[in-house]
Formats: sequence, C-alpha cells, structure tokens
Amino acid sequence: MSEELGPRIAKSRATMNDVARHAGVSLKTVSRVVNGEPGVVAELSARVRDAIAALNYEPNLSARSLRRLDRRSSTIAVLLEDLSNPYSAHVLRAIEGAARQRGVSLLAASLEENPDRERQLVRAMSRHRVDGVIIAPASDDQGYITDEQRAGVPFVFVDRPPRNIDADAVIVDSRAGTRRAVAHLIAHGHRRIGFLGDLTRISTAHERLSGYRTALGDAGIAYDPTLVVADLRSVDAARAAALRLRQLSDPPTAFFAGQNLLTMGVVYALRDRAESHAVAVVGFDDFDLADMLDPPVTVVAQDLEAIGLRAADLLFARIDGDGSPARLEAPVTTLIARGSGEIAGPESRPS
Repeated sequence: MSEELGPRIAKSRATMNDVARHAGVSLKTVSRVVNGEPGVVAELSARVRDAIAALNYEPNLSARSLRRLDRRSSTIAVLLEDLSNPYSAHVLRAIEGAARQRGVSLLAASLEENPDRERQLVRAMSRHRVDGVIIAPASDDQGYITDEQRAGVPFVFVDRPPRNIDADAVIVDSRAGTRRAVAHLIAHGHRRIGFLGDLTRISTAHERLSGYRTALGDAGIAYDPTLVVADLRSVDAARAAALRLRQLSDPPTAFFAGQNLLTMGVVYALRDRAESHAVAVVGFDDFDLADMLDPPVTVVAQDLEAIGLRAADLLFARIDGDGSPARLEAPVTTLIARGSGEIAGPESRPS
C-alpha cells in the first residue's frame, strides 16, 4: 500500500461534533440546522452550513431515525416483478424521482414471480424500518401483511390488486385494454388470432385472457383453445410458441401478446419465418425501440410514469397520516397503432 493511499483509507467521516467545533457553535445548534428545526439565527445557521460543506459532512440517517419522535426512517421500499423489465424500470424511475423530491431514500428489489421471495423481502424491508412499501405482488394472498399495516406501515399495490387486505392500488384495466386490442385486429380482417399469455395464476394474465375471449365473443368468433398458449415467461418461450402456432394446419393470421417480453418473442418468430409483414401483432405494454422495428409494433400502452407517480403520491399521503378508505385507481391504456397491428387479415384482403 502506498503512503498516499493509507491515510485516505484511515480517514474517518466527519461527525456532528466536528461540525460544531469547526463552526464554533454548540452541538445542539448543529443538530437544529441539520434537522431543519427553527430557532437558529441566520448568522449561526450560515456558519454551520459552511462547516458542513468544508468537512463534507453527511448526516447519519439511521441514527437520526432512532432519535426522531415519529420513528420514520426516510426510506421506502419498492418491490416489483423484475427491475430489468421495461415496465418495472420505468415505474421505479418515476417513484424514485418523487422520493428524491421529498429527501426520501429508496430500497428496491425484484420479486421474480416468487411468492416466497415476496414474503421474505417484505419481512426484510420491515427489519429495515421502511416508512412504506410499493409492491407488485407475486403471491395470491397478502394477508400476511396485516401485522405490518397494524404497525403503521402503509402499502400501495401496482399492476396487480391486493388480496385479503385493504390497501391502495394503481392498476390499469387489463381486460378492457386487451378487448380493444383484439377488436382492433378483428377490424383489420383477422378471425384466427393467437394469444400468448403470462402465468395464469397472475391476475393481469387472467384478465387479459378474459378480454381476448370477450372480444372474440363480441364479434361472433368461436374461442379456439388451440390458439392460446399461457404460462410463458420469456422471449424465447414466446418465440417457440409463436413458431408452433404458425405451423398449425389452420394457423393464426394475427397475434396478441400479453406482455412486452412475449411481444418481442412473437416479433422474433415472425422474422424467423420472413412473415413480419404478413402476420399482424399487437402487444400489451410498450417497450424500447418498438417504434423502430420493421414494421413498428402496435401496442396497448400504459402510462408508466403516471402509474409510478400516483403510487408514490398515495404512499406519501398515507405516511403523512391520510386515514381515508383504501383507493383503487385505474389509469387508462392507450392503443398505439404503429403498423404491425394494422396488417390486413384474410377478411379484409381483396379476393
């Protein structure tokens, strides 16, 4: 180890006592300035802030939360399906921005559609004394959260509703969004429409299949289970499923994909078969560069920034003492027609 590096490692962080000595004020004065309390004259406050800047002092948030009368940690938890997925990433970014404006830190983790991991992470966040939790649940029963709620920890649900507890939720109407998307394909001449869905135990996947069946019924088209593949969890799985469906003796002329990764899988499958401009595709949830593909992909889009911001607003309202009944908010989806969903089907092509 070099002589230059050694002292840097050994150097400790500045403390509140160091700030007090540097500014020539009492420890109590420093504490008041750091915590934003009134009663400090401007000249002393300026000296403390100059000392903080000179010493690069940062408050110990853990210690501060132990001293605060309200026992808040100025930290929230965000537990989503997969932080690498565009849906989760965009929602998380919006929540992070709202938290930053309040000076609140954020702990985030992926649930990976694992109910046991969901319970483990909720317990872990409880041990960290987070002030609240935003969660896209993986399990079908959140009754275990009741004790946390009684202890004063608010929960806000996104993407999927809470089960067996009362809590705020921000959830789009997946059934209505899918119904509109499939009706769009039918209007462009398709009657054989393949459906690729996520895990059937997930409420959103169930609602999207319901919307698909409703749209077919509205148009007088019989439901054909051979065109439906569920419990898909990856791009590769969706790609293989779409290839299998296109090899049927009476294949689908269009696809509806129930989430963004599955849409990508369909796009790959059609490219494999050189059918990108022959078979229509609509996907639920937008994804990066969807508008740059050939053809650009038509999607049912959610306003992910609005969902994240609204979830954060609800959570911070609860943290601040809002005791009103639990709210269920349903942001609208938007069908963005870009080209892939407008490819003409057999019923609209000239004979």
